[in-house]
Amino acid sequence: MTRRDLFPEIEAYETGYLPLDARHVMYWEQSGNPQGVPVVFLHGGPGAGATPAHRRFFDPAYYRIVVFDQRGSGRSKPLGALEDNTTPHLVEDIERLRTHLGIDRWLVFGGSWGSTLSLAYAQAYPDRCLGLILRGIFLCRRSEIEWFLYGMREIFPENWRAFSGFLPEEERADMLGNYHRRLIDPNPAVHMPAARAWSTYEGSCSTLLPSPETVANFGQERMALGLARIEAHYFMNDAFLPEGGLLAHIDRIRHIPTTIVQGRYDMVCPIRSADDLVQAWPEAEYFVVPDAGHSAMEPGIRSRLVEATERFKTLALAKAS
Repeated sequence: MTRRDLFPEIEAYETGYLPLDARHVMYWEQSGNPQGVPVVFLHGGPGAGATPAHRRFFDPAYYRIVVFDQRGSGRSKPLGALEDNTTPHLVEDIERLRTHLGIDRWLVFGGSWGSTLSLAYAQAYPDRCLGLILRGIFLCRRSEIEWFLYGMREIFPENWRAFSGFLPEEERADMLGNYHRRLIDPNPAVHMPAARAWSTYEGSCSTLLPSPETVANFGQERMALGLARIEAHYFMNDAFLPEGGLLAHIDRIRHIPTTIVQGRYDMVCPIRSADDLVQAWPEAEYFVVPDAGHSAMEPGIRSRLVEATERFKTLALAKAS
C-alpha cells in the first residue's frame, strides 16, 4: 500500500555547526538511517529555516535525512546576516556540507525558495544529485516578485491591506525598497515590526484554507526576521541568479530524475512558474494538486511529496549502487 502521509516524528541522531567563513556558521542535523540513501532538505524563504517536521517527509528506516538552516536563517549564525549571503554562496554551502558529511550523491528535496535553490545547486553540481523532488516552483523572476508584492491583493485583499498598510501611503509605490530599508535597520524597534508584517503576510497567503497555526508560526521572531530580511535582500538583487535565470540552464539537469509537485491554487508561487518549468523540461514528472495552495503541509501536497520520496527509493538504490 502506498504511503500518503507524513512519517512519525523522529529525533536527530547527530547535530552540528559548520563554519562557512569568518562570519557565517551553518546549523545542520542528520536523522533516520545513518547507512541509508542520503537526502538533503532545502527549506524555503529564503530565510525561513527548517523545522523538525521537515524530517517527516522521508522514511527514517530507509533515508539518511540531512536538514540544515541556510546562512542567516533559523539556527545558523548570525541570524539575518546579509553580508556574503547570495545564491552562489548557498550553493557552495550545500556542497561543503555534502563533503563534510562524506556523502557522494544525494536526493535533493526543496520547496518554494527551496525549489529555486535545488535547481541552482543541481545546475552547478549535476553529478552529485541522485534526483530532485521540487514543490511550489519559484524561479525568482521579476514578474514573480511583483506578484508577491502587489498581485496577491487580487486574491487576499485583506491580507495585502495589512501588508501595504504597514507603510505610509506615499511609500507604497516601492514597497520592496521601503520594507528593505526598515528590515536592514540595526534597531530592533524598526526592523522587527517590519519583519512581522512581511512574514505574516506571506504566511496568511500560504494555505488554501485559513490556518491560524501557519500565520502564528510565520510571526515568531526568529522566523520573521530571517525570512523577511533575507527575502527582501534577495528580491532587491533578483536572487543573485545568472543571466537568463534558471530556465536558461535546464539542459544541464534534464537527465536527472525529477518530480515536481504544485498546488493549483498556490498564491505565493503561482502555477504559471511550474508550468513554464515543465514546458522547458518535459522529462520531469509533474503533479498538480487540485485542492491545495502553497504550503507543503497541506494534505494533498504532503501526500504527493511522501509518495515521491517512496517512489525514489528504488531509483536511488539503483543509482547509488
